[in-house]
Formats: sequence, structure tokens, C-alpha cells
Amino acid sequence: MNAVAQPVSSASAKPARMPSGWHELKALIPYVLRYKRVVLLGFFTLAVMGIVGALPQLLIGAIMDCLRGSAVPLSTLSGTARRMLHPLFAFYSPRSGHALGLYCAILVGAMIVKGFFSYWTRWILIGMSRDIEFDLRNDVLARLIDLDPEFYARNRTGDLMSRATNDLNAVRMVLGPGIMYTAVTFATMVLAIFFMVKLSPELTLWVLIPVPFVALAVRYFGQIIHRLSERIQAALGVLSTRAQENLTGIRVVRAYAQEQSEIEGFDDANREYVGQNIKLISSWSLFFPALSVLIGSTVVILLAMGGRRVIGGQLTLGTFSAFYTFLIQLTFPMIAIGYVTNIFQRGAASMGRLNYILNARPKIQDSSASTAVAAGSNGQRSANNGNQAAAAAANSIRGEIEFRHLTFAYPTGSHGTGGAAVLHDVNLHVPAGATLAIVGPTGSGKSTLASLIGRLWEAPRGTLLIDGKSVDEYPLAQLRQAIGYVPQDTFLFSDTIRGNIAFGVSEAAEEHVYEAAEIAGISGEIQSFPHGFDTMVGERGITLSGGQKQRTSIARAILRQPRILILDDALSSVDTETEERILRQLRGVMRLRTTILISHRISTVRTADQIMVMREGRIIERGTHEELLALGGYYADLYQKQLLEEELERE
Repeated sequence: MNAVAQPVSSASAKPARMPSGWHELKALIPYVLRYKRVVLLGFFTLAVMGIVGALPQLLIGAIMDCLRGSAVPLSTLSGTARRMLHPLFAFYSPRSGHALGLYCAILVGAMIVKGFFSYWTRWILIGMSRDIEFDLRNDVLARLIDLDPEFYARNRTGDLMSRATNDLNAVRMVLGPGIMYTAVTFATMVLAIFFMVKLSPELTLWVLIPVPFVALAVRYFGQIIHRLSERIQAALGVLSTRAQENLTGIRVVRAYAQEQSEIEGFDDANREYVGQNIKLISSWSLFFPALSVLIGSTVVILLAMGGRRVIGGQLTLGTFSAFYTFLIQLTFPMIAIGYVTNIFQRGAASMGRLNYILNARPKIQDSSASTAVAAGSNGQRSANNGNQAAAAAANSIRGEIEFRHLTFAYPTGSHGTGGAAVLHDVNLHVPAGATLAIVGPTGSGKSTLASLIGRLWEAPRGTLLIDGKSVDEYPLAQLRQAIGYVPQDTFLFSDTIRGNIAFGVSEAAEEHVYEAAEIAGISGEIQSFPHGFDTMVGERGITLSGGQKQRTSIARAILRQPRILILDDALSSVDTETEERILRQLRGVMRLRTTILISHRISTVRTADQIMVMREGRIIERGTHEELLALGGYYADLYQKQLLEEELERE
């Protein structure tokens, strides 16, 4: 359940503890470990950059002492640090033009080397973040495709799109600039403080007095930024949903003249999003001045305390200059702390939203038995042959369907519980190769019954059998490969007509595509289009009529050559003459497979081997066309009404 749909806890309940940013970002560790060699290489170049980056400050100090005529450069520097820099000080000479020239040349060289490794650090670490973004994007889409209809009943498309785009980009910022600037900050601070301590331990303690206050400011503002970032991303999800729904339903909006109303609704969502961003900007604008004051105070302390030591002869001007440049070098890490805090807090909030998708698990999965069957039959096959293996296994399904005391409720109530039952004690047997027709008023459970066969929703165990075996014992790929399903709400992709018909069939032969279109009664219309089967249908098939979309969907199901064909009111958008022509062509296909035919028209179902009438989730009548007419019940009454309608239309 998304942030908008989550239930509100009672006032008396103890508030749940908000997970920390690190808790959310831990999910990225496996992704980073995939590129551990790249990360190590990036950190190596960063370390070299940091070490080389410390030389300019020391060189500036040596140059100042050289100009001042000090006997020893950086006189307070001692111990390991001085031994490390011995080659640098070996040619030092007070007020020597030669030494000055060498130091200037080394300074230029150090800056060039630092720039070189800075480039490679960015190229390696930022490139790694793009690779992880690629992996994350694939994993998010794979999980979204794998999830059940229940998940989509609880979450809005626009919000999911926002998570897969804006949130993913915020997470990438953590992996790229976030990691890089954190490492640069750490390396710079360690080296700078190390040399500052070596130059003057007492002065270092003075200038680091504001550091605890910096840490407190970072923690305080970090919590605010994290909280506001979550609200911003949630508001963006609402805004994306508004935009997506308006664009998808633009024809309905215009038909009902609701343009102004929708604009106002979008404006409200937009204002909420902007308002949350302004709150974040307000906090952000306080954060940087606070850091600037704290950073400025360190410079004031240095000038006050260090200046007195220079005047008193306790420090050389070169040592003071080196110390000052190291302190200035610390300015960037301190400012970067604020920038990195923002990146990590926003990224943590976004990763929390992505974790909601990545941690979601489909409730409809292969059982251990079906997994063992799949492994036993396909274990030696490569991934590229997976669809072919599933198709081969699907051919072993004959298509006998049996419902045993099936009672079903959609699990879309609060907390995932079932609501009111929509099917009640359904008992039904459909022999393999037979045609079952289902009629009944809207909301009687016809489509629900059909969707259970393909496990789009999960029937209670043991209540739905195929070929005498519980439906959940079949691997999902095998089961669904054996089914050709034409739902009520026909969906076409933004692709060619050929691509839409061949969807779900790998390497479909062109003649088979034409044959399927011919059986569905649409080949003539397709060939009349300027580009024939290569005509683009537009988003959701917007360039086709309702009848053309339905027949394209029928052709898609026929091309799969399924063992079980389910037509859920698939001819509702065509006229009776076209329907009769399609049914004549379909009868040859239907003789070879089990067919579930759902319709409101008697003319569609009258030739079925068995007709079932449903009402309020129960079977109220069952038999052939003639038997149901003789029964004189709901079916006979519906037949008489439709006969009267046809007569009135002819008049």
C-alpha cells in the first residue's frame, strides 16, 4: 500500500518509529558489490587525488618561507610528515630564485596531476552510478511486471511511474555524486587535519571548536530534509497520477466539458507539490547560512590565534600560510557536508519508496511442486529457450476444467483481507475440447470466473482443477502459455498491428499472423490501411475503433494456438452480422480446444456445448440452448427480449 493508501493508526497507538536513511539505503549494498572492482579503482584514484591535493598547501607554505628568508621551511612540521616531504624540502634555500622556480613548477605539476585523477574519479564513480541505475531500473520493471493485479488495485499508475523515474534518479544521485563527494570530503578532511595537527596541534584544536556544532546542524537539518523529501516525492506521485489520468482519459474529459475542473484539480496538486518544495528550500536556505557562519568562525579564530603566534615568532609566515590554505581547503568539505546531506536524505526517502516496490512479493507464485516440475523439465535449458520450453509444456495440457465448490472474494479489502464473496459454491465441469458459454447480468461474476483459470487471481486451493490437477500445481509460465485470453478491456500497445497480433509469440511467421487476422475477421480492414499490417495503432490502440481493437485482440489469442481459449465479451463492439461471420470462422478453431465464451448476446452462445447462467455469483441455470429455452427461466426471458430487439431494429 502506498503512502496515500496506508491506514491511519489510532491516536492511542504508539507512533511507529521512522526508519533511518541508512536503513533504506542498505538495499543498495548488493548493487554496489556487483561493481566492487570499479568502486575500488574509483577510491584509489580518489586517494591519489587527495594525497596530491595536499601538496599545493605545503608548497605555498614553503614558497612563503623562501620569500621571507626562513632558514627552514615549515619549521613546526616534524616527525613522519617531515620525513615524507624530505624530497620536497631537499632543494630549499632561503630567498633563492632557483628554489622558488622549482617550487612553482612542482605546484603547477601537482595541480595538473590532481586534475587528471579528479577527472578519472568522476568518470569511474559517476559511471558506476549509471550502471547501478540501469540495474535498478530493470529490477523495478521486472518486479512491477511480476506483481499481481491486487498490487495495482492498491496503487495508482502515476505514483508508480513517479517512483520508477524521479525516485530512481534521486537514488542514482546517492550512488554517484553522493558517494564521490562523501569520499572526497573524508579524504580531504583527513589529510588536511593531519597536516594541520603536524603544523600546529594547539591551533588545530582552536579552529576545530565549531566542528561539533556543524555536526549538530547537519543532524538537525538532515532530519528535516528527509521528512520533507518524503512528502515531496509523495506529492509528486499524486501530481503524476493526476497528469497520467487526464492524458489517458482526455476524450472523456472533453466529452463531459470538464477541462476547467481538471485544470483546477491539477492546480491543487501542483500547489501542494510546490508548497512542500518551498518548505524544503526554506530549510535548505537556513542550512547553508548556518554552515557559513560556523565555517567563517573558524577563519576568525585562525586569524586571531594564529596571527598572534606569527607576531610572537612562534609560527613562521609560511607555516601560517600553509595552515590557512589547509583550513580553506576544509571549507569545501564542510559545505559538501550540507550538499551530501541533502543528496543522501532525498535519496533515502526515494529509496524507501522504491523498496516498497522491490520488497513487494506476488501472492500468486509457482508452488514448490510446480517449481520442481519446471526444474525437472527445463533445468538443462538456457534462458533463451524458456518460452519455447513453456510452450512445449503447455501442449501437454488437454484443457479439461473443473470447479469444485468454488467460493471466491477479491483480496482487496483493508490489510489485504478479502471482501464480500463474488462467487458462491460454483461447481462445474468442462470436458477438454468443449465449449462453455457463460451469460448473466453485469456483476454476476462471469469475468472473475474466467480470470481465475489463468491465475490472474488465486482461487482457493483444490477448488479449480485443470486436467484433474489443482491449477496451482502448474508452473505459471506453462499454464498461461496454454491459455489465450481476450479480456473485456482490450489493450493494444503503441506498436504496429502486426506487433500487437504477434505479442506473446516468439518468431511468429507472417502467414500465421495473416491467418489469425483472417479468422478474427479483420484482415480485410488491415490491408486497406495505408501501411497494412505495419500500421501503428497509437497509444492503447487509439487509432482503431472498438470493434477493430477487439478483433485484433482475438487474433492475438488465436495466434498463440492455446489449449484453452477464453473470450470475455470479446465481440461486444461488433455488429451482429460481423459477429456471425467471426463465429463461423472461429468454430474451426474452437473445435480443437476448450473454449470459455462469455457474452450478453444469445446469438453468440447458442451453439455452445454447454451454457451456464450466473447471477450474483451463483449458477442459476445450466444446459444447452434448447434445454434452457424449455426451462423458461432467465435465459429464455433474455432470449425473448433480444429477439424483440432484433425485430424492432429490422423495422
